Amino acid sequence: MRIGIDLGGTSVKVALCGEDGSLLRKQSCPTRTGDPDGLRADMKRLALALCAEHGIEPDRVTQIGLGVPGSLDKANCRLIFGTNLGMNEVGFAHAFEPEFSCPVGLDNDANCAALGETIAGAAQNAKDVVMITLGTGVGGGIVIDGKLYSGFNDIAGEIGHMVIHQGGEPCNCGRLGCLEAYASAMHFVNFAERALEAGRESSMMPYKGKLNAKMICDAVDEGDELAIELFEEYCRNLACGLSNVINIFQPECIVMGGGLAGYGEKLLAPLRRLTEHDTFRCEERNTKLVVAQLGNDAGLIGAAML
Repeated sequence: MRIGIDLGGTSVKVALCGEDGSLLRKQSCPTRTGDPDGLRADMKRLALALCAEHGIEPDRVTQIGLGVPGSLDKANCRLIFGTNLGMNEVGFAHAFEPEFSCPVGLDNDANCAALGETIAGAAQNAKDVVMITLGTGVGGGIVIDGKLYSGFNDIAGEIGHMVIHQGGEPCNCGRLGCLEAYASAMHFVNFAERALEAGRESSMMPYKGKLNAKMICDAVDEGDELAIELFEEYCRNLACGLSNVINIFQPECIVMGGGLAGYGEKLLAPLRRLTEHDTFRCEERNTKLVVAQLGNDAGLIGAAML
């Protein structure tokens, strides 16, 4: 048995998983941000409760893994900077003792989601996978030969911060023209708000100042000209980033996650068409674009399988 933990700024999710990545049970509680001791106590309490529910002794757990947002020292199982959690320099290696005696590991939450989708989700049976999450930002995780690739400094996979427009839109990271500044849900909405502010006619006008990405996609479905224009430009920008990823890694599969991936084939179909012309390809084997299957469980399963 394995235990996976997803540490978020809002909630702590804990899951009991089989050795094959199957999710057996899960529980959650609100995150005690800014309270490292309380956070560690909550994680252990939930892990023990899951074991009791499933009728297993804690010593049968072979691995505990944590998916954590922030800057990490993986070798020593420490969170270095955790802005979303309101805490820095927090160790987890001994957080589950004495009840659990198994190894404890941690990785970035996006990496854990990528591993979860590779082992038990949309990329199951693929060895080389890239996952891209389209949310408030653009996150990424890279799996090579079935194992997470983190680089020598443990921070590889910042796909959202490749530059696709030199000197372009400002990104939250401080650079200009990053993929995230064009392909995140937040910036997708910002472009729409900017167009409405400039006086463009659209059925979205009554929602100016309150738009979200789903509203824009709904307007696309309804034939709104501005929404279609914005969506087509969004796809061109995202396809540019995807083409770069494919040309560099040639993965078997790119898994698209996050809120905008919920648009499904309406998003993937134009991306496939656009990337086809900009990627090195062969006749029989080419990178597949698929939508993530595991939702919020991806990070839990991936953490358990670290």
